[in-house]
Amino acid sequence: MQSLKVLLLSAAVGCGTGLPAAASSSTWYNSEGGRVRLVTSGKPDEAGRIHGVLDIALRPGWKTYWRDPGDAGVPPQIDISASTNIANATFSFPPPQRHDDGYGKWAGYDHPVSLPVTFTLSAPNEPAVIDADIFLGICETICIPVQTKLTIDPGSDPDNVEDAALVKAALATLPAPARPDFGVNILPGDREI
Repeated sequence: MQSLKVLLLSAAVGCGTGLPAAASSSTWYNSEGGRVRLVTSGKPDEAGRIHGVLDIALRPGWKTYWRDPGDAGVPPQIDISASTNIANATFSFPPPQRHDDGYGKWAGYDHPVSLPVTFTLSAPNEPAVIDADIFLGICETICIPVQTKLTIDPGSDPDNVEDAALVKAALATLPAPARPDFGVNILPGDREI
């Protein structure tokens, strides 16, 4: 009986919401189609940037959009104007899939995805707090707009190994930059196009 009580208590604690998150990540925001949170690597790099991800855990059958969502989609958006010592935030996107759901063609993700986001510090050697207003569409047959405020104090847990690993894995999903020898050559010819 005692082991059953411990098991039930452990399950309740593991499923609880509102528990404090590691400081390099926000708490999860739950919506009908999934949940979202911000995660950072904690420490800024030499250029004064903090790398992070918008972690989107979609439920089966749900989807979210890429930066160019098609005619009717909602791309992920972030507003960091309420933040302290954050000058800019920029999303990067792993390659999306093309979809045609019968209503239109769009690009996005039908599986959980972590979108890399780079936060640029205003003053690199000063503390920062990220207060981010997040807006995105999570859709099944209709879209549910997700709007939430996610807060992180990356400096209070700068060595969180799990969060740093999640950020590193998300950055590895990005397309490689073009090589210096990449280009287009126009060859002379007499063919009309």
